[in-house]
Amino acid sequence: MACLATTVGAIILSGFINLTAANKDPCDLHAAVGQSLTLPFVHEGTAKSDVFRWTHNSTIIFYRQHGRVSVGRPEDMFANGSLLLRNLQISSAGTYQVNVLNVNGTLAKAWTGRLCVTDRVPKPQVTYTCDLKSGAVHLSCRTTAKSQPPEFSWTLDGKALAGETKPTLSISLARLEGERSFACGAANGVSREKSDAVRPTCGSPPSPATICLPARAAAAAAAGGAGVILLLLGAVVALCRSRARTRGLRLNKGEPDPAGGGYMTLTPTQDSAPKGPDSPPGACYERVSQTEAETDIRPAQLSTGVGGQPSPVPKPRTKAPQTPNI
Repeated sequence: MACLATTVGAIILSGFINLTAANKDPCDLHAAVGQSLTLPFVHEGTAKSDVFRWTHNSTIIFYRQHGRVSVGRPEDMFANGSLLLRNLQISSAGTYQVNVLNVNGTLAKAWTGRLCVTDRVPKPQVTYTCDLKSGAVHLSCRTTAKSQPPEFSWTLDGKALAGETKPTLSISLARLEGERSFACGAANGVSREKSDAVRPTCGSPPSPATICLPARAAAAAAAGGAGVILLLLGAVVALCRSRARTRGLRLNKGEPDPAGGGYMTLTPTQDSAPKGPDSPPGACYERVSQTEAETDIRPAQLSTGVGGQPSPVPKPRTKAPQTPNI
């Protein structure tokens, strides 16, 4: 059991060490292309008799002995022994080392550091597109960085938007009321650039019932609508005239008027009433109302007797029932 526990512990410790090494930045120093950098080395009590030897990837880039510089420029090293690097390039990256030797050749002090050089992040540019269907505006922060992708940030009216670290940003159209300006920033650890402010202009989403037509199409539609209305009016007028003519013909013939709901009975006048079926066809007739016509066609009433009582009506004869012979 003790052996197993020791093995498991060694595995866990080895994994932790590897994880720590993976998360550790391999570069001690970071700089941008074109930048100047002073290597952070300090040696107190520097004497002219001391020997300074600076190397870059094992190549001597500065050497001074007994106060005389044989490699490099004297102004590149400060009094404390630090070294100035000018106009850094990608090729300037690597391991830098300095050794300080006493007069007798013994090592007095040493320092080693690794430098990483990165291109400057270009100035970003903000573009946007309006999405009226979703009611949002989509902004993009574009940069032409060729090395590692930069870190992004966004500002709204000059104030930083917390948590917005992606190269894209979506904002609802409701937040665009008034003049709102957006800008993005890009940084890569050694340089930082900010874009120009952009003020998105997006129209409001169209109403579902709104139909947009060109001017000519709208005029043509209006003219067509007016023509249809005139045709309908003409048809209605013609129909009304036709029905009025039909109604007049029916009234002249004595037929019932469907619209009036009654009958017109034609009765002969006293002056020109026909005497019989042989009356001339040009005889005149008088119009009477429906009530009068109904009165004329009622059945005759029974005559009344004395005291206003109706005369008795004789009962019909009935035969007596015959008794069968037994």
